[in-house]
Amino acid sequence: MTQDADMDDAKAVDTEAVDSNDADTDTDSDALGAPSLQAAVEALLMLADEPMSIMTLAEATRTPVEAVETTVRELSEEYADQGRGFDLREVAGGWRYYTRAECSPLVERWVLDGQQARLTQASLETLAVIAYQQPVSRGKVSAVRGVNVDGVIKTLTTRGLIEETGQEGESGAILYRTTSYFLERLGISSLEELPPLAEHLPDLGDLGEVLDSVGG
Repeated sequence: MTQDADMDDAKAVDTEAVDSNDADTDTDSDALGAPSLQAAVEALLMLADEPMSIMTLAEATRTPVEAVETTVRELSEEYADQGRGFDLREVAGGWRYYTRAECSPLVERWVLDGQQARLTQASLETLAVIAYQQPVSRGKVSAVRGVNVDGVIKTLTTRGLIEETGQEGESGAILYRTTSYFLERLGISSLEELPPLAEHLPDLGDLGEVLDSVGG
């Protein structure tokens, strides 16, 4: 009788322990607002229209920064290992989903003419000058390109690719630089990741020499 009673007591304790663990899990899930930290991070990143920093994700999930960073990096590696159609990349100080590079032919076929607004050649050339010589004045950009760039500068500013960043000392000319959105669109984390200028823009190979000879 005593042995049977002890076994019953042990089973009761085990059941209580299981129930307690389940309750803790439910409580953690309720506090997080998602089934798991991985699910929470994925849900937030799906909604993001710009890269989200680890700190922002930590605040949104009410989770320690270290745990969030570990989870984000694990998800990024998991997607890459599984060969998914998207990557989770660290760009411009945050994390965001991007279409996997190997899927670009499919995406290019899908994107019809006119469905995606593209920059003109003039805009691309102006953006290149600013990207490689920033901060740089409108006058110097015009001198390099040999044409007035007022309209192009306005377009690039409106699209959020460049921004004002103070004035040139002597002339007082407004200086321009690229934005974090520019880095995001290129899929890079910093300007140091830009390709060599001469290799991709041979016509602008003497850019520094030209700029040095031109005032603001």
